[in-house]
Amino acid sequence: MSSSASKHEGFSADERAAMKDHAEELKKAAKRGSKADKAAEAERDVLAKIAEMQDSDRVMAERVHAVVTANAPVLAPKLWYGMPAYALDGKVVLFFQSAEKFKARYATLGFSDQAKLDEGTMWAAGFALTEVTAEVEEKIAALVKQSVS
Repeated sequence: MSSSASKHEGFSADERAAMKDHAEELKKAAKRGSKADKAAEAERDVLAKIAEMQDSDRVMAERVHAVVTANAPVLAPKLWYGMPAYALDGKVVLFFQSAEKFKARYATLGFSDQAKLDEGTMWAAGFALTEVTAEVEEKIAALVKQSVS
Protein backbone atom coordinates (compact mmCIF):
# COMPACT_ATOMS: atom_id res chain seq x y z
CA MET A 1 0.00 0.00 0.00
CA SER A 2 1.46 3.37 -0.95
CA SER A 3 1.83 6.14 1.62
CA SER A 4 -0.57 8.39 -0.31
CA ALA A 5 -3.30 5.74 -0.11
CA SER A 6 -2.84 5.34 3.63
CA LYS A 7 -3.29 9.09 4.16
CA HIS A 8 -6.75 9.20 2.57
CA GLU A 9 -9.22 10.21 5.25
CA GLY A 10 -12.46 10.37 3.27
CA PHE A 11 -14.63 13.45 3.26
CA SER A 12 -13.35 16.70 4.72
CA ALA A 13 -15.07 18.25 7.74
CA ASP A 14 -16.62 20.86 5.40
CA GLU A 15 -17.95 18.14 3.09
CA ARG A 16 -19.38 16.16 6.03
CA ALA A 17 -21.06 19.35 7.32
CA ALA A 18 -22.61 19.97 3.88
CA MET A 19 -23.97 16.42 3.80
CA LYS A 20 -25.44 16.86 7.30
CA ASP A 21 -27.02 20.13 6.14
CA HIS A 22 -28.58 18.30 3.20
CA ALA A 23 -29.97 15.53 5.42
CA GLU A 24 -31.55 18.15 7.70
CA GLU A 25 -32.99 19.98 4.68
CA LEU A 26 -34.64 16.76 3.47
CA LYS A 27 -36.10 16.02 6.92
CA LYS A 28 -37.43 19.55 7.26
CA ALA A 29 -38.97 19.52 3.78
CA ALA A 30 -40.72 16.21 4.47
CA LYS A 31 -42.40 17.70 7.57
CA ARG A 32 -43.81 20.77 5.83
CA GLY A 33 -47.51 21.05 5.04
CA SER A 34 -49.06 22.46 1.88
CA LYS A 35 -47.12 23.36 -1.26
CA ALA A 36 -47.54 27.09 -0.48
CA ASP A 37 -46.28 26.56 3.09
CA LYS A 38 -43.31 24.60 1.77
CA ALA A 39 -42.40 27.32 -0.71
CA ALA A 40 -42.71 30.14 1.82
CA GLU A 41 -40.70 28.29 4.45
CA ALA A 42 -38.04 27.27 1.93
CA GLU A 43 -37.58 30.90 0.91
CA ARG A 44 -37.33 31.94 4.58
CA ASP A 45 -34.66 29.25 5.05
CA VAL A 46 -32.69 30.59 2.06
CA LEU A 47 -32.92 34.18 3.30
CA ALA A 48 -31.86 33.10 6.81
CA LYS A 49 -28.86 31.20 5.37
CA ILE A 50 -27.88 34.27 3.35
CA ALA A 51 -28.19 36.47 6.45
CA GLU A 52 -25.71 34.18 8.28
CA MET A 53 -23.00 34.70 5.65
CA GLN A 54 -20.00 36.95 6.10
CA ASP A 55 -20.22 40.46 4.66
CA SER A 56 -19.00 40.10 1.07
CA ASP A 57 -20.61 36.67 0.58
CA ARG A 58 -23.87 37.94 2.09
CA VAL A 59 -23.98 40.99 -0.20
CA MET A 60 -23.32 38.85 -3.28
CA ALA A 61 -25.87 36.19 -2.25
CA GLU A 62 -28.52 38.86 -1.63
CA ARG A 63 -27.95 40.32 -5.09
CA VAL A 64 -27.92 36.90 -6.75
CA HIS A 65 -31.19 36.05 -4.94
CA ALA A 66 -32.78 39.27 -6.16
CA VAL A 67 -31.65 38.69 -9.75
CA VAL A 68 -32.81 35.07 -9.80
CA THR A 69 -36.22 35.75 -8.27
CA ALA A 70 -36.81 38.73 -10.59
CA ASN A 71 -35.72 36.98 -13.79
CA ALA A 72 -36.94 33.43 -13.23
CA PRO A 73 -39.98 33.42 -10.95
CA VAL A 74 -40.57 29.77 -11.94
CA LEU A 75 -37.52 28.84 -9.86
CA ALA A 76 -38.24 28.03 -6.22
CA PRO A 77 -35.65 29.03 -3.62
CA LYS A 78 -34.48 26.15 -1.42
CA LEU A 79 -31.45 25.10 0.57
CA TRP A 80 -29.21 22.53 -1.05
CA TYR A 81 -26.29 21.15 0.96
CA GLY A 82 -26.55 24.27 3.14
CA MET A 83 -26.37 26.62 0.15
CA PRO A 84 -29.00 28.90 -1.37
CA ALA A 85 -30.31 27.18 -4.48
CA TYR A 86 -33.13 27.58 -6.97
CA ALA A 87 -35.13 24.64 -8.28
CA LEU A 88 -37.61 23.88 -11.03
CA ASP A 89 -40.06 21.09 -10.21
CA GLY A 90 -37.95 20.18 -7.18
CA LYS A 91 -34.70 19.81 -9.14
CA VAL A 92 -31.90 22.29 -8.46
CA VAL A 93 -31.05 24.42 -11.49
CA LEU A 94 -28.56 26.78 -9.89
CA PHE A 95 -26.93 27.51 -6.56
CA PHE A 96 -24.77 30.06 -4.77
CA GLN A 97 -21.79 28.76 -2.80
CA SER A 98 -20.17 31.25 -0.47
CA ALA A 99 -16.40 31.50 -0.44
CA GLU A 100 -16.47 30.76 3.27
CA LYS A 101 -18.34 27.45 2.83
CA PHE A 102 -15.26 25.59 1.60
CA LYS A 103 -12.68 28.25 2.48
CA ALA A 104 -12.28 29.26 -1.16
CA ARG A 105 -10.94 32.55 -2.45
CA TYR A 106 -14.17 33.29 -4.35
CA ALA A 107 -17.88 32.50 -4.19
CA THR A 108 -19.39 30.33 -6.90
CA LEU A 109 -22.55 30.59 -8.94
CA GLY A 110 -23.12 27.06 -10.19
CA PHE A 111 -25.59 25.51 -12.60
CA SER A 112 -26.69 21.88 -12.59
CA ASP A 113 -27.33 19.72 -15.60
CA GLN A 114 -30.97 20.85 -15.33
CA ALA A 115 -29.95 24.31 -16.57
CA LYS A 116 -30.41 24.78 -20.29
CA LEU A 117 -27.06 26.45 -20.89
CA ASP A 118 -26.01 24.06 -23.65
CA GLU A 119 -23.83 25.73 -26.23
CA GLY A 120 -22.27 23.32 -28.69
CA THR A 121 -20.28 20.50 -27.14
CA MET A 122 -18.83 22.49 -24.21
CA TRP A 123 -20.18 25.26 -21.95
CA ALA A 124 -19.56 26.75 -18.53
CA ALA A 125 -21.56 25.42 -15.59
CA GLY A 126 -19.86 27.39 -12.80
CA PHE A 127 -18.72 30.96 -12.35
CA ALA A 128 -16.37 32.50 -9.81
CA LEU A 129 -17.74 35.61 -8.09
CA THR A 130 -15.69 38.16 -6.20
CA GLU A 131 -18.20 40.98 -6.53
CA VAL A 132 -21.67 41.38 -8.02
CA THR A 133 -21.63 44.62 -10.00
CA ALA A 134 -24.38 45.91 -12.29
CA GLU A 135 -22.58 44.30 -15.24
CA VAL A 136 -22.33 40.98 -13.41
CA GLU A 137 -26.03 41.20 -12.50
CA GLU A 138 -26.84 41.52 -16.21
CA LYS A 139 -24.75 38.43 -17.01
CA ILE A 140 -26.40 36.47 -14.19
CA ALA A 141 -29.87 37.56 -15.36
CA ALA A 142 -29.11 36.36 -18.90
CA LEU A 143 -27.78 33.00 -17.65
CA VAL A 144 -30.76 32.52 -15.33
CA LYS A 145 -33.24 33.28 -18.12
CA GLN A 146 -31.43 30.91 -20.47
CA SER A 147 -31.24 28.19 -17.82
CA VAL A 148 -35.05 27.95 -17.66
CA SER A 149 -35.83 28.65 -21.32
